[in-house]
Amino acid sequence: MSWLESFLKRDRRVVGAALGLVAALAWGYTMAGAGMGMSAFEMTSRATGSMGTSGSTMSMPVTEWTIAYAALLLVMWWMMMVAMMLPSAAPTILLAAALNRRAASGRPPYGAASFFTAGYLLAWLFFSVVAVGAQWALQHNGQLSAMMRSTSPYLTGGLLIAAGLWQFTPIKQACLRHCRSPVEFLTRRRRPGNTGVLAMGVEHGSYCLGCCWFLMALLFAGGVMNLYWIAGLALYVLAEKLLPHGAQVGRVAGAALILAGLWVLLL
Repeated sequence: MSWLESFLKRDRRVVGAALGLVAALAWGYTMAGAGMGMSAFEMTSRATGSMGTSGSTMSMPVTEWTIAYAALLLVMWWMMMVAMMLPSAAPTILLAAALNRRAASGRPPYGAASFFTAGYLLAWLFFSVVAVGAQWALQHNGQLSAMMRSTSPYLTGGLLIAAGLWQFTPIKQACLRHCRSPVEFLTRRRRPGNTGVLAMGVEHGSYCLGCCWFLMALLFAGGVMNLYWIAGLALYVLAEKLLPHGAQVGRVAGAALILAGLWVLLL
């Protein structure tokens, strides 16, 4: 057996390493600024006013909305979604690869795992398209600054309250169950061929979106490229999906978001 064959037999390590590389590249692209003209660190400092009085008054120039600019924003949102969501989706992808190895012992699982992951990416791409449309509408109505942060307490408070309420809805809870316990989905919804695996990835990626889409919308409240919010939401999603009491964590977070939204509206 060659060293390459021996290496490829280590399914979990290979798939895990590939997912880690994709997530790292997405995080790197996001922190570099995602083509916005300054790094995410600079945008975070300016959005939060942590650069001092002179720095807090500085902002990115208002960019005219063109097809090229919309495409740039689409890639920005998509890479942020990959960076934030792929770590929490990795256990399901690794489990899918293991089940594929068991079902087709004569074939390496990497092709199927890549198509399953691509399904997740397509689901997150769909959300990114919607997010760009929402960003255009909010900026067009003057509710979003050039730093891509809410300028309206009503928008900020409304987003916080809506995201908090979503945590208690039956749809959210059903989606979270699929994300926390994917074995039943992976065995009952199994489909043959790469196209079938891709469809499975889109379907389970949709459950992932059902869990988190309102939370991702909170980036409009805290700043789309605010690293504090990006990292905080990514860690929260990871905890909600992977911790033993993740469902309870979600309810506590929901209550906290509602209270925070009420606080913003009453200030």
